[in-house]
Amino acid sequence: MLSGRRPNVHLSLRGAEQAEKLTERLGYFPISEIRISPMERCLETIEPWLKSTIWPKSPTLLPNLDQDLNEVDYGSWSGKKLSALSRNKLWKVVQDMPSRMYFPGGEGIAQMQTRAIKVIHDSTTSKKRGALVVVSHGDVIKSIVASALAMQLDEFQRIIIDPASITILEYSQGKPRVLLLNDSRAVVTELLTQPKRSKNLIGGGSGK
Repeated sequence: MLSGRRPNVHLSLRGAEQAEKLTERLGYFPISEIRISPMERCLETIEPWLKSTIWPKSPTLLPNLDQDLNEVDYGSWSGKKLSALSRNKLWKVVQDMPSRMYFPGGEGIAQMQTRAIKVIHDSTTSKKRGALVVVSHGDVIKSIVASALAMQLDEFQRIIIDPASITILEYSQGKPRVLLLNDSRAVVTELLTQPKRSKNLIGGGSGK
């Protein structure tokens, strides 16, 4: 089912287990701010980590509910089964030309990307130290990654973002770089605490 922005959509038991595992996988690292979608399921995903890891050390670091990170407004598609929507003539537009898709009674995918990227740009121009933690939805995160990779929005369906997965983007250089994509298993604390790379490495390694 396409939940969209319908209220009172909560994590399943499997989702709650994945949220608990995030506490170990993320660990503690320097944070500038935490911005999350206002949908209940996003707070439920990140709350175990906040309670067990962040708030004991940084009790004043509270998440900001950010409407620009909200789920796509799917309009009249919200609450409908994906099996039924896949037979809609607009489904092919969503898959092949998402930049041209405007959900009936909702918003366009390109509009969603614009607001999501604004959150990233506002953070990267900030002088705050530490990482920006973003908690959002699959299509929203896919649109951010596509922008970081300089992909056309019409290609963003090539990217997969699973529930409770971790994606790490680095914006310390002129062009953003993808350090981790859609990871659902690894402990990433060391990656999040390592020094920033001062230059691009040839061949991807640090050999002499």
